[in-house]
Amino acid sequence: MAISVDSPSESEDLCRKAGYTFPFLSDSHTEVIRRYDLLHKGAGVHGHDVARPAEFLIDSSGVIRWINLTDDLRVRARPDQILEAARSW
Repeated sequence: MAISVDSPSESEDLCRKAGYTFPFLSDSHTEVIRRYDLLHKGAGVHGHDVARPAEFLIDSSGVIRWINLTDDLRVRARPDQILEAARSW
């Protein structure tokens, strides 16, 4: 699942163009983003607040097993990093 400050229609358009098949939560008021301490204040277009880039691996009981956080929208965990983290628990 992904969480974004974008509207549902913007997220739907992104998913279609990028070929994403996972759900996107539209959090335009940043309620969930703030709850997880992922607000990247002023980092969006025209200084708008956005979600900080982050990836989480959560096990079937809801325990967070791995987190990758960055302040750079262009930096994300590579698939091999995520798979390695998942295999370690």
